[in-house]
Amino acid sequence: MKIHVVMVEPEIPQNTGNIARTCAATGAKLHLVHPLGFDISEKAVKRAGLDYWDKVEIEEHTNINSFLEKYKPEENNMFFVTTKGKHVYSEPDYASKEEIFLLFGKETKGLPEELLKKYIDKTIRIPMRPTLRSLNLSNAVNIVLYDVYRQKNFEGLEEISSYFED
Repeated sequence: MKIHVVMVEPEIPQNTGNIARTCAATGAKLHLVHPLGFDISEKAVKRAGLDYWDKVEIEEHTNINSFLEKYKPEENNMFFVTTKGKHVYSEPDYASKEEIFLLFGKETKGLPEELLKKYIDKTIRIPMRPTLRSLNLSNAVNIVLYDVYRQKNFEGLEEISSYFED
């Protein structure tokens, strides 16, 4: 099983740092689609104290079009996470799929409108009160990503702590 978390033009370094840590903890591959709102050079990462950055498989893409050319939505199990989603994030059957892509947009605007319209049947959302704009991006990634793992019986993850074992 391979899960891909795709961050399209993320703007806030702390959110991406939290998401990278979640990817390290779960083994999900992190895709960063440029432009980024921050620097991810080795020096910047060290200064930010991201000591787990080297434990994350990261692939960078110059823009959304280059990502979509390489990983075609029509040929992959791709889900576009948006407040405008047609389906609730828990509806899809992730368990039957070997490889899954979860796309998240930038904090201020989300995913591009034309992308959502084109792949409306592949859009998913996290239910919330109608008076609020959105959840924090790193929290949204965690909710959806862990539901995928839950449906797959947490495959590859430690379910029971070995802390109390002799």
